[in-house]
Amino acid sequence: MRDKIQLRALAKINLGLDVLRRREDGYHEVKMIMQTVTLHDELELKRTKEPGIRVETNLPYLPTNENNLVYKAAKLLKDEFDIRDGLTIRLTKRIPVAAGMAGGSADGAAVLWGVNQMYDLGLTPEELMERGVRFGADVPYCVMRGTALAEGIGEKLKPLPSMPRCTILIAKPGINVSTRFVYENLHANELRPEQHPDVDAMIEALERGDLQLLASRMGNVLETVTEPLYPVISSIKQCMVEKGALGSLMSGSGPTVFGIFRSRSAARDASAAIRSAGLAKQVYLVTPYNINRQRA
Repeated sequence: MRDKIQLRALAKINLGLDVLRRREDGYHEVKMIMQTVTLHDELELKRTKEPGIRVETNLPYLPTNENNLVYKAAKLLKDEFDIRDGLTIRLTKRIPVAAGMAGGSADGAAVLWGVNQMYDLGLTPEELMERGVRFGADVPYCVMRGTALAEGIGEKLKPLPSMPRCTILIAKPGINVSTRFVYENLHANELRPEQHPDVDAMIEALERGDLQLLASRMGNVLETVTEPLYPVISSIKQCMVEKGALGSLMSGSGPTVFGIFRSRSAARDASAAIRSAGLAKQVYLVTPYNINRQRA
């Protein structure tokens, strides 16, 4: 048993995102290619004598009660395994909030992983994933990490060949997008076939290890809702491509945009251009996270 543990919660992007239908329970059936990137939040978990769960964060507007996924994750395992110790969770946010990068889900997944390690609970990653889906469709993937095909509501996961090495430029404009609004205003059955991304073709590109082919086939059906409402998304994508991106796409329901670059110097130039034009203040240069490397 450990008294303290430090963790990194990694962000994700969607290389491909298709919505197949809306289910009777209100959830949407999806087919997505998820990719973890090296942009991360930091968490410190510490056992305390004082009972209960205390959440501290560097952003004053984030909830520190049961409305935060880190609290839900800790409570789930504390209740199930009758853990009487108190727990303090210090969360340092770096992943943009409400940005389509699963920052909250990644934090919740990290807490599941951390509590499991601290108390020697012996849960396998698969068992953590089964618990994670109870409070977030992206949480199982954030436990798994790497490159994966996600189906169902996002909880049915299949590992894919790792994304080829590259530099990924991430830009989050100064707007917030409601995921619920985007999904409620997506009418997948009314879209033309070409508006749906060819996820199978993207899997083929990954299997070939062909970065250019992968970037050319990227697609996100949610752009059909978000881009017309927020033209800055299109402007960022255009800027990235003009500066050498092999492809650029909105992640999740937005508004974050990412671009795939072979050259880190070209990605830096694109970053400077985006900042100079006032398109985004939150801009990051990252790389794909390979699940075969040591877990952060």
